[in-house]
Amino acid sequence: MTADNTKKFNGISDVYAQARPNYSDRLFDYLKENFNINRDSVFADIGSGTGKFSEQLLQRGYKVFSVEPNNDMRDKAEKLLSKYDNFKSVNGTDANTNLQSNSVEYVIAAQAFHWFDKDLFKNECKRILKPNGKVIIVYNSRDGKSEFVAENAEICKKFCPGFKGFSGGAKQEDIEKFFNNGCTMVKFENNLTYDKDSFIKRMLSASYSLRDGDKNYNDYILELTNLFYKYSFDGKKVIMPNYTIAYIGNI
Repeated sequence: MTADNTKKFNGISDVYAQARPNYSDRLFDYLKENFNINRDSVFADIGSGTGKFSEQLLQRGYKVFSVEPNNDMRDKAEKLLSKYDNFKSVNGTDANTNLQSNSVEYVIAAQAFHWFDKDLFKNECKRILKPNGKVIIVYNSRDGKSEFVAENAEICKKFCPGFKGFSGGAKQEDIEKFFNNGCTMVKFENNLTYDKDSFIKRMLSASYSLRDGDKNYNDYILELTNLFYKYSFDGKKVIMPNYTIAYIGNI
């Protein structure tokens, strides 16, 4: 992850922590049941941001190294997660996690893999993973078949020069190529419900989003607001069709 990419998250840790959704609980049940995960398991969450995925691991009693290069995001995670004894905050990147060799059973990349240098990340995973350790790449992914999601994407294309598609434009085939001998892919429904304010905050938490003061910012917010009301029920809530998708394998 280059320094320029890291800087894209400067100043948005508050809205990120407020607006980003959790991942499906069914994923964590699946991992526990199928990959011998227990209270002694150690995770490295790379590009952990404000700690969304890390906290769901910590709530289940696992030890988690949350590795995040952006100072603003990492500081927010430390404020939110310091109550967990098994939480360890680390200033590191996908290419240099600053973790000890052979120190973790599972490497997580949640909503972050598209930022990584894939070759450098693979080398770092090989270094820090214990024998037969797993890499788990996870995304909360909007359902592209939804008219709401499709119109949301058109607004982003219109206003946001950095928009490459939701989830950073991550593609299944590119993720699968990362693994040596294929991977297991699992998908769980994780629909998201927003009121108007939380929907706008969710959009503002994206790295590609316009910021207050940018040209066309007010028009961007107006079109997002109109989109919310078009698809909301009773003008109060909207449901965004969404899945939690995970790719699990060896490297």
